[in-house]
Amino acid sequence: MPTAVAATTGVSYTYGVADSGDMTAGSSLSSSHAAAATAYSSPTGNGSTYSLSSNNWAIGDYYQVSVSTTGYQDVSISWDQTRSSTGPASFELVASTDGGASWSTLIASYSVVQAGLTGTGTTSWNALTNQPGFFTTTSAAVGASDSTSVLFRIRSLVTTTAAGTNRIDNVIVSGSMVPAPGAVALLGLAGLISRRRR
Repeated sequence: MPTAVAATTGVSYTYGVADSGDMTAGSSLSSSHAAAATAYSSPTGNGSTYSLSSNNWAIGDYYQVSVSTTGYQDVSISWDQTRSSTGPASFELVASTDGGASWSTLIASYSVVQAGLTGTGTTSWNALTNQPGFFTTTSAAVGASDSTSVLFRIRSLVTTTAAGTNRIDNVIVSGSMVPAPGAVALLGLAGLISRRRR
């Protein structure tokens, strides 16, 4: 995340496009909450200058990643996530390949670690060093490969106090390139030629 979030409140906030990668055009990171008093901010990330943080979490509130996976297969998503002492700890990941009209069955459910909490073996996030223990990665939903639009929602399963915050950083959607039809045909032709020579 390259820039600071302007001080803003509301039911939704769009951070902007990905700052690196092959498919940045049309990508976005956003957040949606039921409470209009939700504040969005950009505290220090996990080995980066900024992360995306928000408070006023209720069941169903989410961070959303929108990306095209055209030309890619075996898609996966990974991210770092932490919370304040009163921030939401229980989340799930779901995906949509039809613009949000329907959502996949649960891809993953997990607990978020509070950075620096005694007994977790973690330290607080800082701008210089990526701290281990916050990384989540999972394979995407069926249909997420080679799609013009995939939405991932990192969705809260709990409601917290208004001040409770949660933040994410280092969101990466990755995959392997789909072989071009021409290249597959060329490989097949080479195989036929080799067999003829025997």
